[in-house]
Amino acid sequence: QVQLVESGGGLVQAGGSLRLSCAASGRTLSNYIVGWFRQAPGKEREFVSAISRSGIITNYADSVKGRFTIARDNAKNTIALQMNSLKPEDTAVYYCAADSSSSAVRSTYRNYDYWGQGTQVTVSS
Repeated sequence: QVQLVESGGGLVQAGGSLRLSCAASGRTLSNYIVGWFRQAPGKEREFVSAISRSGIITNYADSVKGRFTIARDNAKNTIALQMNSLKPEDTAVYYCAADSSSSAVRSTYRNYDYWGQGTQVTVSS
């Protein structure tokens, strides 16, 4: 099975940028559809973005479209989430997840089999 570790979270002012990384071990990430989800205190986990095995197909939540970019680096076996123009409402724990069985990119967290521990993103106003 694949193990996922997120990094790159932190505290940033509104309008700033952060780059999250999801590093994999145990398996090659190109075998998985990979998604980013987030969960704010008192709220349900929500979809942020996902990328197909080939990296050609990407999907974004409406709330982050145009501000966030997901990308693969197969040589490093990582997935990056570039987050620009951050807003206070982006504050959450961000999780990387891998889907081993779907044939298409999904936005439902139940489709994802493997999860990282999460990284905290805090955006101050």
